[in-house]
Amino acid sequence: MNPDTPREGKGTIAIEKQTSKIPSGVYLTAALTAMGISLALKCMKRNHAALFVGQWAAPFLIMGLYNKVVKTEGHD
Repeated sequence: MNPDTPREGKGTIAIEKQTSKIPSGVYLTAALTAMGISLALKCMKRNHAALFVGQWAAPFLIMGLYNKVVKTEGHD
C-alpha cells in the first residue's frame, strides 16, 4: 500500500467488524418492511407518517450496500 494513501481510522474499522456480522438480507428486509408499513399508513390516510416511514427504505438499502462492500472488499 502506498504510504500516502489515507487509511481507515480505528473507530471505522471497529464499526465495520461489527456491522459485517449482520447478514445483508436484514437490510433488504428492513427496507421492504418500511415500504409495507408506509403503504399501510397511506391506506389508513396517515399521509405524513407514511411519507416519514417510506423514506427509511433508501437508507436501509444504502446501509446494506455498504455492508456488502465491506464484506467483499474489506477495509484498508
